[in-house]
Amino acid sequence: MKIKKILVSQPEPENEKSPYHELARKNGLKIDFRPFIHVEGVSAKEFRQARIDILDHSALIFTSKTAIDHFFRISEEMRSTIPDSMKYFCVSESVAFYLQKYIVYRKRKIFYGHNNFSGLMDLILKHKDEKFLVPLSDQHKPEIPELLNKNKIDYTIGILYKTVCSDLSDLSEVDYDILVFFSPSGIKSLKQNFPDFKQNTTKIAAFGPTTIKAVKDAGLRLDIAAPNPKAPSMTMALEQYITEFNKNN
Repeated sequence: MKIKKILVSQPEPENEKSPYHELARKNGLKIDFRPFIHVEGVSAKEFRQARIDILDHSALIFTSKTAIDHFFRISEEMRSTIPDSMKYFCVSESVAFYLQKYIVYRKRKIFYGHNNFSGLMDLILKHKDEKFLVPLSDQHKPEIPELLNKNKIDYTIGILYKTVCSDLSDLSEVDYDILVFFSPSGIKSLKQNFPDFKQNTTKIAAFGPTTIKAVKDAGLRLDIAAPNPKAPSMTMALEQYITEFNKNN
């Protein structure tokens, strides 16, 4: 039996030139997209229980656009007016530019790194006397608090949004040749939505070491791992596997 149907546990790419569309066209595949997880904001009531005062902080660290959205949402709900003196430290230029949605960009003190948190630390260290607030998800990279602690930064982590399992009850069964996952939360959602799921001949593809570990910890068989030396992206890993598999079946 050749591989014909794939379910990718992410939203469908808006770009028509997405490598997934090219993969489907080249290999005669049907690729469906369905997010297995979604983000829900923490309520103002929940945030108050954490006893964090936004205005006690002189600087903000943003690791994503989602963090920015939820920070300004909760600030509005808490009726906290962010002072013009607030400093903004963003993990990348695109995240920094996203601030324009909420503030007058050119009138604020904004600093940004080059797409990784360790690079942003160099800028944070130059402003070590600030008191930082770090808006994050309940599931965040451990390197963030690790690096801040290591460098003795005065900071508070504010959990402003949570990653939760989506309701997949409309998928009566997971009838696909390959399931593609990008986070441990996706694996958790699979098990929660389909407690009787039997892998059998279904192939599982996972991106990144934490997702790969989650597949194995869940007692599932990992068939496709990315990135790998021959395939830096998931679509490349899928193409290589499918080409080889279909040739032999």
